[in-house]
Amino acid sequence: MSDVIHSTPQDFWRPPSPILEEPIPVPVQPVAPPMAEACPRCGTEFLLGSKFCHSCGGRRPEALSSTTREDAAEIASLWESAIVGVRSLAAGIASSRVWSKIKPPAWLHYLHFHEIKRWVGLPTASLIAFVVGLGCVAGALLVGLLTARNLIDWQAIQFYRAEWLLAATASFVAGILLKKSSED
Repeated sequence: MSDVIHSTPQDFWRPPSPILEEPIPVPVQPVAPPMAEACPRCGTEFLLGSKFCHSCGGRRPEALSSTTREDAAEIASLWESAIVGVRSLAAGIASSRVWSKIKPPAWLHYLHFHEIKRWVGLPTASLIAFVVGLGCVAGALLVGLLTARNLIDWQAIQFYRAEWLLAATASFVAGILLKKSSED
C-alpha cells in the first residue's frame, strides 16, 4: 500500500495494491443514446430512467442529435414553404369569381341548423344534446365493427360499447331535461 500512496502504513485489513506495468484493458460498453427530457405528446417531464410517460403512456423518444436537428429544420422549412404555397393558391381561388357562379343544390337549405330545429321542434340545447346522443349511438355501433381475437378483446369491446351507450343515455336525458315544457 505504501507503493500507491506515499508514507502510508500497511493496515492488516487492506491488501496491498501493486502498481501494474501494463494497463488493464477496460471493456468499452456502447453508450446509450440520450433520451428526451419531456414528452412530445403531453409535455410532461419524464421520470428519471423511465421509458414511458407517466401521464399519457407515450413512448420516450431518443433525444435528437445535431444532424437530426438540422434535417428536421430543413424538413420544417420545406413544410412551411408548402403551406405558404397552398395558402396563396387558396387565396387565389377564393378571390376569383368562380365560386359566385356555382349554385348550391335546392335541398341544401334543409340541412341548416335552424331548419332542423324548426322541423324537429326542439330548443337549441335539447337539439344539441339529441345530436350528441345520436353520435354516441353511432359510436356504439361502430365499436361493434372491431374484431376480437380472444375473450379479453371481446370483453373490452363490450365495455367500450356499454360506455358509448351510457353516454348516449346521459345525453338523451340531458336533452329531455333541457326541453322547455309547452303549455299549449
